Amino acid sequence: MLDLYTRIATLTRPVLLARAARFGVDDYRRSVHLRRILQSDTLPRHGAALVQLLDIEARMNELRVDDAADYRPAHHVEVLIAILGEAQLMRATALRLV
Repeated sequence: MLDLYTRIATLTRPVLLARAARFGVDDYRRSVHLRRILQSDTLPRHGAALVQLLDIEARMNELRVDDAADYRPAHHVEVLIAILGEAQLMRATALRLV
C-alpha cells in the first residue's frame, strides 16, 4: 500500500483542476472546510482526514471521467484544496516533532 504522500504525489488530474486547487490552498481553513467536506463536527487527525479525502476525491474523479450529470467541478476543487491543505499541515506537524 502506498503511503499518503505518495498517493498525493501520484494524483494526475487535469491542469485546470490542479491549478485551481493550488491557488486555493493558501485560504484553506481546516475548521471550516474540512468540517463541511466530511460533514462532521469532530475533525480527524491529518492522516485519517487525508485517507477520507482521497477516497472522496477518487469517487469524484470517477464521476468526472464518466461525465456524470451530478459531477460538480467546484466541489472537486474544494476537495483537492483540502487534500493539499491537510498534506501541508501534516508535513508541518511532522517537522515540529523532529
